[in-house]
Amino acid sequence: MSGDSHPYAVEALDLGKKYRRGWALRECSFRLPAGCVSALVGPNGAGKSTFLGIAARLLRPTTGSLRLFGMEVSDPAALQRAAFVDQERPLYKGFTVAETLRLGRELNPHWDQAAAERIVEAGKVPFGARIGTLSSGQRTRVALSLAFGKRAELLLLDEPMADLDPLARHELSALLLSEAAEHGLTVLMSSHLLSELEEMCDHLVVLSGGRLRMAGYVDELVPAHRLVTGLADPGPGTGANDNGVLPAVFTERHAVVESRVTGRQFTALIRPGAELGDSYESVEPNLEEVLLAYLRSADVPALITPGADITATAPASQKEGMAA
Repeated sequence: MSGDSHPYAVEALDLGKKYRRGWALRECSFRLPAGCVSALVGPNGAGKSTFLGIAARLLRPTTGSLRLFGMEVSDPAALQRAAFVDQERPLYKGFTVAETLRLGRELNPHWDQAAAERIVEAGKVPFGARIGTLSSGQRTRVALSLAFGKRAELLLLDEPMADLDPLARHELSALLLSEAAEHGLTVLMSSHLLSELEEMCDHLVVLSGGRLRMAGYVDELVPAHRLVTGLADPGPGTGANDNGVLPAVFTERHAVVESRVTGRQFTALIRPGAELGDSYESVEPNLEEVLLAYLRSADVPALITPGADITATAPASQKEGMAA
């Protein structure tokens, strides 16, 4: 493992991947500070696995560039600093667990046998058992033991908890947080269920339809919004049961992420651009409310906090190196 430090573990600039059927990932630009535990969230087909595949050098991007700790992802030195756990858990089914860990030891110069064995033992997985005889949850644990044993600085985890029972998920959460704190790891793990990752992660990257919707620290993303309720303005109808409309002041002074009107009352999630005044009730939304609003509102501009915004600070050489 290199001793060189870099403030950002991941830097994506205009990253895109196109298949014959269309774009799986497009115009994805953000940076992930080193030391974060970040959730990569979005619905199925959002581009999460595509992004992680590019970061693991299993896929070649169609456009843009991706750097890990300041190095192009194609640099072999960058891959030494990252470990990837694929959602399919591709392990040699004929190997025993012990043989699988030996393979990891032979292939990785900074292998930590004790860390790998600790993860296997915590799940009571027999070292003499063959991979093909293990349950899906046990295979996940062995795959994670290889990632931690590599002693990489960046863990790329694709749906790491999809086939774990609640107790195992709790144990994994504690393991990730303790390892990240003790060794200064950066973790980027995907899921389509925010509830799996919300309590673990201090950073969030949201994809939908192959495009970036949000990126930044959770404690910056959520407070940037207000959930407002109040009386709607009269609508075009004249009947007593006609719905009103969102007051024009909201579209004129604020960025409206999502709104709905029921009868004469409206509810809106906004990014305030001015004082709201006393005419409306306003509370801070929770993370799930913000996330779902952005996933439902594809036309609303993405929210990238300053710490996650690479476009204003990307080196000229990186911009020039982007594929056409």
